[in-house]
Amino acid sequence: MVAEQVEPGTVREMMRAGDTVIDVRTPDEYAGGHIAGALNIPIDMLTAAALPDGQLITTCSAGGRGGRAAHLLDAAGRSAFSVAGGTKAWQAAGLPITLGPSP
Repeated sequence: MVAEQVEPGTVREMMRAGDTVIDVRTPDEYAGGHIAGALNIPIDMLTAAALPDGQLITTCSAGGRGGRAAHLLDAAGRSAFSVAGGTKAWQAAGLPITLGPSP
């Protein structure tokens, strides 16, 4: 089963409903600009056991790593989606980006 991609506007609504966004880029990439409220867990450190309960939404810069991460989580039995177009699409949609190492 392949994890579904969702558009940035839908992701914003999912976040408002309590779903968690996980940015799977490196800490330096994350600090350069990330979705406000997203947790940073690099893809090579991603494990389903260490994640919050509920639906998960993964992202990266343009969608490649985010899609792979969502697929890994889905295969591990977690409900996971990825942001279509990643953080770049989020920002292009006029949605808030945060700089620095904190969500």
